[in-house]
Amino acid sequence: MEDNLDAILSNYERDSFDLIPILQEVQQKFGYLPESEMRKVAKFVGLPDSRVYAVATFYEQFRFTPMGKNVITVCRGTACHVRGAKQVLEEYEEQLNIKEGETTDDLEYTLGTAACIGCCALAPCVMVNDEVEAKLTPNKVAQSFKKEKAK
Repeated sequence: MEDNLDAILSNYERDSFDLIPILQEVQQKFGYLPESEMRKVAKFVGLPDSRVYAVATFYEQFRFTPMGKNVITVCRGTACHVRGAKQVLEEYEEQLNIKEGETTDDLEYTLGTAACIGCCALAPCVMVNDEVEAKLTPNKVAQSFKKEKAK
């Protein structure tokens, strides 16, 4: 990890104005912001650890835990909400044994939500990685996991 961080930091001056771009690059490289790397970034830009953490937690884009191999994003837009997105989300939570915003222990799945993914005619829908799953029901979600387990 240290070599990766050194390569990132070599592109910057020791300036606190570069904090957000540095954090963005660190997250792009590691998939999240490891605590140890955030401490090194803080030292590099001359800020207290708490200040770097405060900046990182302010922005929605930053993650503090690794993402799963498969990212499931349940749409919570109006059309999806009206057609049962809440129940679809609950079924994913039950099948994966995690809550929204969490990742399974085996790093296979991360479950999240979005305000709208722009597929209202397909409601309720989810994005699984880059693929849209349309017109879902809790039963369809459960069946997809049964098929997955059977493989």
